[in-house]
Order: sequence, then C-alpha cells, then structure tokens
Amino acid sequence: MSSNSTLQPTSLSNSLNDDQLKRLIREVRDFPKPGILFYDITTLLKDKSGFATLVDRFAAHYRDQQVDLVLGMEARGFIFAPALAYSLKAGFVPVRKPGKLPAECVKYDYALEYGTNSLEMHKDAIVRGQRVIIVDDLLATGGTAEATAKLATMLGAEIAGLGFVVELDFLKGREKLKDYEVMSLLHYSK
Repeated sequence: MSSNSTLQPTSLSNSLNDDQLKRLIREVRDFPKPGILFYDITTLLKDKSGFATLVDRFAAHYRDQQVDLVLGMEARGFIFAPALAYSLKAGFVPVRKPGKLPAECVKYDYALEYGTNSLEMHKDAIVRGQRVIIVDDLLATGGTAEATAKLATMLGAEIAGLGFVVELDFLKGREKLKDYEVMSLLHYSK
C-alpha cells in the first residue's frame, strides 16, 4: 500500500485479523534509502481499532506471565510498552540511547554491521528477580533487542519474553534471540 488514501478507519467494536492490520500499515519504497521497503506503522497507530488490537493481542499473550515491568526501546517501543504495561498492571522502563536519562545508568555496547551502538537504562530500574518483557515495533536483525535483553539481565531481570509488532522474517533476527521466548504479531517475508 503506497498511498494513505486507501486506508480506512475501522470500528472499535471488533478486533482486527492479521490481514486487516497489515492493510493499515503503509509501505514506503526507497525509504530511508534506495532499495529499502519501509513498513510505516504510523498509519496503523492512528486507527483506534488497529492500535487497540495490537495492545490487546500483546496483553492476551503476556497476561499469565506475571510480568513486573515492560521495557520499551527508544523510540517506537515507547509507544507500545507503556500501553501494554498499563494493561498488564506492570511498570514501564524506558531503554534509551546514551545521555538521555538523568540518573545513574548502566550501559551496554553492541556491534552493528558497520560500527557500534549503545543502550542505557537507569541503574535502579530493575530489582533483581523481576520478570520483564521487552517490546518494540520491529524485529529486523535482532541486535537492539538482544542488547536490551542483555542490559536487563545485567541488572538481574528474568526475561519473560520479547514482543514485536512486525517481524521481517527474511532478516533472521529471531536467531539472535533463540534463548528467549519471542512473539511477533505480524510477519513479512520481503
């Protein structure tokens, strides 16, 4: 779907199936660079039934997991993690790029294809033994999710699972996360 004009708002009375959710995601060719097909979830987020369906599906999956905290990675993880935390009656913890959190932090550096990146979390964000889930919009290569899980583990968290709105199956990011329970709501093969 390359045009926003074909997106139709839906009724909140029914949750949506995978095909209906995918129709709410705008596909943008050659973004952020030529040859890339970008799945833009902002069109899904503005649909009240679409957004509610995402949060409800995450909540149904994790409801019996006795989750203490939901970790959301900067930036789009901040959209889903607080809503899910509220639904699960759990706390929310932001995982940020370096220098964005005001108190003492722990940092985890990880390798990218060309270079390195880092994530930080407040040192007191997790109490040893707390059960956490990690939520983000996209599972691509798995590097950021793996780094977040390792950062949480450094603080003593028990990782109850990782949840993603979209998984790009062809990038095989799930392979980096084989030690964890991974749940993705929508899958793309291209």
